[in-house]
Amino acid sequence: MGGEVLGRIEDDVRARIRDSGVDPARDARAVESLVAAAIDAWDERALLDGRAPVPDRDALARAITDAVAGLGPLQPLLDDPTVEEIWINAPHEVYIARRGVSELTSILLTAEEVRALVERMLALAGRRLDLSSPFVDAALPGGERLHVAIPDVTRRHWAVNIRKYIARASDVDDLVALGTLTAGAARFLEGAVRAGLTILVSGGTQAGKTTTLGALAGAIPARERVITCEEVFELALGLRDVVALQCRQASLEGTGEISLRRLVKEALRMRPDRIVVGEVREAEALDLLIALNAGLPGLCTIHANSARDALAKMCTLPLLAGDNVSDRFVVPAVASAVDLVVHVGLEADGSRRVREVVGVSGRVESGVIELSEIFATRDGVLTRGTGFPPHAERFAGRGIALTELLAA
Repeated sequence: MGGEVLGRIEDDVRARIRDSGVDPARDARAVESLVAAAIDAWDERALLDGRAPVPDRDALARAITDAVAGLGPLQPLLDDPTVEEIWINAPHEVYIARRGVSELTSILLTAEEVRALVERMLALAGRRLDLSSPFVDAALPGGERLHVAIPDVTRRHWAVNIRKYIARASDVDDLVALGTLTAGAARFLEGAVRAGLTILVSGGTQAGKTTTLGALAGAIPARERVITCEEVFELALGLRDVVALQCRQASLEGTGEISLRRLVKEALRMRPDRIVVGEVREAEALDLLIALNAGLPGLCTIHANSARDALAKMCTLPLLAGDNVSDRFVVPAVASAVDLVVHVGLEADGSRRVREVVGVSGRVESGVIELSEIFATRDGVLTRGTGFPPHAERFAGRGIALTELLAA
C-alpha cells in the first residue's frame, strides 16, 4: 500500500508541476508547496472514504520531492556529508565510499531508472546525452563531478560515477586536524607556498590530492591574483582575487571543445601571480612547464605512486605535445620549474596522509633529477629528513626563517 500511495501522490505532484509551469530544478520551495498540497488532498480523500491518512507525512514528502525535483533514491546519498563518491556498476549494484572505504548499498534500480537519472543530472548540468559518444563528463550544480560510460564501451550496463568534492580542508591547519600532515610539515609547506615555490602534489586515485592542493592554496598571500584551471570545477579557494576556469566538452556537432591545454595558455594572458592546475594528465604539461619556467609559481596535482614517479611522469607528459619536444629540453625544464613534490597516500583504514615531501634541487645527472628528502615516513610517522628545499633566498625575501621552520 505504501508504494501505491507514493506512486499516486507522485503522479498528482507531477501533474500539478505541469499545470503550474514550475521548474522543479530551480524552484524547490514551489515544489515543496505542491507536494504538501498533494498530500493534503490525498488525506482529505482518505478521510472521506474512511481510510487512514498517510502514516509518515515528512518521510513521504521527502521521498516525493527527491523523485520529482532531486535524483530520486540517490538524493539522500548526495545530501549525506559522509558520502564521498557514488557509483553504479549495474542497476542492482549501487556503491558508495565513506572515508575511502567502499560499501554496497541496498538501492535497487532498473535500467530505465538509471538512464532517467543520468538524463536528469545532465539536464541540471546544462548538457544533453549523446548516444554517439560513449563517455560523458560533467559538473553538477552542487559541485559534484559526473562521469558516465555507456555500452558498447561497457559490457552491458551504464557505469555511472558521481564524485563529491567534500571541502574538509581550507588550509594546512585543517590537514593537521585530519591527520594528513604533521604540524611541523604543515608549517614548512605553508612557508613554501608563501615564498612562491612551485609544488607538485602527487598520489593515487582518492588519495586526497585535490583536498591537499586546496589546503596548500589557502596559504597563498591575499594580494596575489590566482587563475585556476580544471577539467571540471572542484577547487573552492577562499582567496580574494581568483578566476576559476574549466574545460568544455565538444557539442553534439563536434564543435566548441576547450581543452585543459587551451585553459593554461589563456590563463597566462590574464595577469596571474600564480597558476593552479587541478590535475596534469596530458600534453598540457608542456604549456604548464613553459609557464613555470617563465617565473610564474604554481600548484598542481598528478597521478603517481611516489614523488620520484611524479617527476618522471612530469618529464614524460610534455612529450605528448609533439615529436619536436625532446627529453633533452623537458628533463632540465622540470628540474628547474618544480621545487617541491608532496606525495599523499590512501591508507588501509581509509585515511589520507602525506607520505613524503621532497625538494628538487634543479640539478640533473645522467638524465636523473636530483631529489632532497625533506620529510619522509618512518614507522608510520612523517618525520624530518636530512634534505633542504631549493631557493632559500625566496624564504628570506618573504621574511620566513627557513632554518627555524625545518628545526621545528
